[in-house]
Amino acid sequence: QVQLVESGGGLVQAGGSLRLSCAASGRAFSIYDMGWFRQDPGKEREFVAVTSGSGGSTYYADSVKGRFTISRDNAKNTVYLQMNSLKPEDTAVYYCAASYFGSGSYYRSGRYNYWGQGTQVTVSS
Repeated sequence: QVQLVESGGGLVQAGGSLRLSCAASGRAFSIYDMGWFRQDPGKEREFVAVTSGSGGSTYYADSVKGRFTISRDNAKNTVYLQMNSLKPEDTAVYYCAASYFGSGSYYRSGRYNYWGQGTQVTVSS
């Protein structure tokens, strides 16, 4: 089992940057694909980005491609989400998630076995 704790959220002006971190407990962090999702109140949880266990493969939602970068440091059991050129529509609670042989597409929340508690990102216009 793995526990995930996000940090780094906050309030930023449009055009600014934030870096989210997600620290994982437990061993064998590198066996998990790690994803970031976000959710606005009243909306479904939305895929943002995912990285494979080694970090060699990454995928992004079209809405964040070119602005966000997902990375991981397996020695530190941490995955990051660097968010640049933020827009008001990026405002949401951001969650990190871990998948170990999960079924379904990487952009589906049901693939992920473990979730963090979320961190609020607010982008003002």
